[in-house]
Amino acid sequence: MTRTFAVIRRDLLKFRRNPMVIMMSLVMPIIYLVILGNSFQGKLKHLPVGVVNLDSGHDSRLFVNKLRAVENGPGTFRLVMLRDQEAAVRLVREGRLKAAIIIPRGFTRRHLASRAAGAGLFVDNTDGISAATIRDTVRNVFDSISVEYVPVREPGGRRYLRDMDLYRKVDYDQSLVPGVVIMAIFLGTLTTGAFNLVMDRFLGIDESYLLTPLKKTDIVAGLVVSGVIITTIITTLVMLISMLITGIPLSGSAGRYGLILAVLILTTVGMLNMMFVFLGRVSHPRIMGILTGFLNVIFFFPSGAVYPVESFPGWLRTFAKVNPEAYAVHALKSLLFKDVGPSAIYTDIVFLSAFAVIMMITAVSFFRRTL
Repeated sequence: MTRTFAVIRRDLLKFRRNPMVIMMSLVMPIIYLVILGNSFQGKLKHLPVGVVNLDSGHDSRLFVNKLRAVENGPGTFRLVMLRDQEAAVRLVREGRLKAAIIIPRGFTRRHLASRAAGAGLFVDNTDGISAATIRDTVRNVFDSISVEYVPVREPGGRRYLRDMDLYRKVDYDQSLVPGVVIMAIFLGTLTTGAFNLVMDRFLGIDESYLLTPLKKTDIVAGLVVSGVIITTIITTLVMLISMLITGIPLSGSAGRYGLILAVLILTTVGMLNMMFVFLGRVSHPRIMGILTGFLNVIFFFPSGAVYPVESFPGWLRTFAKVNPEAYAVHALKSLLFKDVGPSAIYTDIVFLSAFAVIMMITAVSFFRRTL
């Protein structure tokens, strides 16, 4: 334990002497936030939408058939037919559905009786792009059932669709904050941990490790722990600054921020150990630069940070299921915008924990304590 602490202390002192690295780790994620918040757009597909049809009349069947036409045509939706409206709303809250359409009993009968006939649309508005696409598409489908204009006041005999946001309004730049936080973690893994080991090898300093009784576990654990400390501090600052810039409320329970911290630490531990797996035997920083740039692209963009995972092609959706950054982004979005409890991010926590353990074991086994 004393030997591991010595490695931690040495690595922390060395990092403190490089203020430029600290500034880059703080500033670069904020720049990403500003640039991506104003430039990234895209056409969405395969958004999971639940449909609960409690009516058996002509109008409700026509509405569902038109929704299926959108699913089979442009492919904007991936409809999930359900029977329980409470279950449908719960799936939206848990992030398994992007929206839920509720067609109540008597929908057709009320319209034929010249009474207002309404349907409900429950939207997960924490994903602004998906929410806007779903609202516009569903409303266009709904309005196509009737040629009559639907006014603000709902007179008898008219159909109306009432959409409801399940959460407070989330702007597009606010929705990018979880991705910015994950970017900060990735940048932290580039400037600590395995990065310092590669630079030591390049400068020939790592030979000093061979003159000590340090084991492979001591070296890897020491560099990872120091990297976790530095990266967590920087990432927390980036998150707070991003929340202030975008106007995300800082209010919330201590438990909520405890869960956020747990997600940040687990993600950082997993990513730092993953870097050891890839860079544990690299001896030149040029190779490290090329490899880490590639890793950033393949892990960050398929994470759902700037584009819904559901709209990815099938092979990329499959990769997202094993992408640790995708689980971290989902957990942070749920905690920042929905203020949920541990049960809503249980899968994310389990995956990130398992990923961290697997990467840690692999990193130690791959590390070579020789010249």
